Amino acid sequence: MKYTTRQSAILLLSDGTIFHGKSIGISGKTFGEVCFNTGMTGYQEIFTDPSYFGQIMVATNTHIGNYGVNDSEVESESIKIAGLVCKNFSFNYSREDASGSLEDYFTKQNLICISDVDTRALVSYIRDNGAMNAVICTDGTSIEDLKKELANVPNMEGLELASKVSTTEPYFFGDENATYKISALDLGIKKNILRNLAKRDCYIKVYPYNSTYKDLAEFNPDGYFLSNGPGDPDPLFGAIEVAKEILANDKPLFGICLGHQVIALANGVQTYKMFNGHRGINHPVKNLITGKGEITSQNHGFAVNKEQLDNHPELEITHLHLNDETVAGMRMKNKNCFSVQYHPEASPGPHDSSYLFDQFVENIKEAA
Repeated sequence: MKYTTRQSAILLLSDGTIFHGKSIGISGKTFGEVCFNTGMTGYQEIFTDPSYFGQIMVATNTHIGNYGVNDSEVESESIKIAGLVCKNFSFNYSREDASGSLEDYFTKQNLICISDVDTRALVSYIRDNGAMNAVICTDGTSIEDLKKELANVPNMEGLELASKVSTTEPYFFGDENATYKISALDLGIKKNILRNLAKRDCYIKVYPYNSTYKDLAEFNPDGYFLSNGPGDPDPLFGAIEVAKEILANDKPLFGICLGHQVIALANGVQTYKMFNGHRGINHPVKNLITGKGEITSQNHGFAVNKEQLDNHPELEITHLHLNDETVAGMRMKNKNCFSVQYHPEASPGPHDSSYLFDQFVENIKEAA
């Protein structure tokens, strides 16, 4: 194997802390909120998840790139993370059905990556000090200049990002002869959500984030869906209004992640920025209705206010995150509406929560 000398690189946090590493090959700098994901597999799905837009991803798994990439294992049409931080980057891969190497995949999409970082120390630091803005630099820009640029990067709190990842034109997904029709508001929708709905005999029309209830209703759907997505839910005034009108018309409604938060805001329940957020594929959740536990995939930096939800006369908590008792799911007592904070469509898994798509279809049947 030929030895290649790689350019030195740094990760600079907004509080001035610096972590050193090596560039994967693309020269430049990238800014975003630094966060970490604890998943042991599924890195391509993570990198293409629209909910990660504007974030620098720290992979806690030691090896990244070892099984290459596969063109079918994407959650959107392009990489959505702002940059990657990892310990060991595999330039070589071993997988029979791989489409190519992760290195080539990054090069084609111009993603800046730093490896050989002490990710255990970095994740420990983030856990103690909270998520914050950061910059990966692989081009030798001075620390002082980087600090000046980093100071101008907006914080995630109050930041509307759905417009950066949503479709600009409506499109269809699934079999047009399917039994059920769904209008989906795209706040950053993942492809596997659409696949899960389609395989349950649903035909979906996906609408841009700024569509109105009237737009969605023109499809004459049997149910409505509010998707996942990046950023703070609070500035999504249009989506919140759409949720209010769906509920006012008493139509079946299902929300995931950002969509879950939008439904809460539509009911007057506030959301808040978490210290670190939940990102990984092994998060324990308890279904309070069945009493059963679920291992879930999660990716969110905001959450619904539990105290306000407990005191709301028309809402009830259905799922709790067992690590910190934050709200993981809710439903309305007087409407055909429920939502979860986590990802039941999880690819590559786990699949403990896929029943929620069946529940949505059952709710549609009951409303017919």
